[in-house]
Amino acid sequence: MALERVLITGAAGGIGRRLRRLLRGAYPTLRLSDKVRPDDLADDEEFVAADLGDLAAVEAVMAGIDGVIHLGGMSVENDWETILHANIIGTRNLFEAARRHGVARVVFASSNHAMGFYPRRRRVGTDNLVRPDSRYGVSKAFGEALGALYADKHGLRVLCIRIGNVDDRPVDRRRLAIWLHPEDLAQLVRIGLEHPALHYEVVYGASDNERSWWDNEAAFRLGYRPQWRAEDYRDHALAAERGRPADAIGDIMQGGPFASDEFSGDANRL
Repeated sequence: MALERVLITGAAGGIGRRLRRLLRGAYPTLRLSDKVRPDDLADDEEFVAADLGDLAAVEAVMAGIDGVIHLGGMSVENDWETILHANIIGTRNLFEAARRHGVARVVFASSNHAMGFYPRRRRVGTDNLVRPDSRYGVSKAFGEALGALYADKHGLRVLCIRIGNVDDRPVDRRRLAIWLHPEDLAQLVRIGLEHPALHYEVVYGASDNERSWWDNEAAFRLGYRPQWRAEDYRDHALAAERGRPADAIGDIMQGGPFASDEFSGDANRL
């Protein structure tokens, strides 16, 4: 189906700004939403401010929308109350407003931190159990589960992208495994908005990374063909790694410092 009006939540954030540029012209109307107005709003972009924790505000933003790219919420670890309001209640409001307004598709920005407590020596796919490394990671696992519910029970078409690290190039050893170039992310987003057979899928947001810990067969099955290679930036990334202090937990877990932050468990059991 052709999507006329696409909403981007979290449009003022770093990923939102990149996607706006890359998706310009792909859909007739891009509606942007965030708590604050982007300072680089273009003439052909419409903006509606909304707090994701306010269901009525999210419904107002959702009116007339065909597809959603949900980037909004807290993008790093934080206390429970902040994560609850921004990422759990906010994501619930997003999906519920989409259902009420007959939105066809939702692309949910999940995170590698939903799986961050797997060791780096372990290759994982989308069939493995979630192992969040943080409260933030828990909120992303919740969003994936919510997406499945709304796809199965209410007919939304949902793609959850477990985003690694979006940047112009990988900046350290860990990111050589999880890096995602913005153009490859845009390709995944368009699959979520346009693939004719999509019902509900979880994929990994990663470029062509030789060191990846993830089996991304689900994305490839949907037609994803990453165009950018992490190893092209290997020397820069490894040079940046030199001199970084050791992290006994973060250096062995896929979630890195998210896994080691506040860690008080038994390292031997990992």
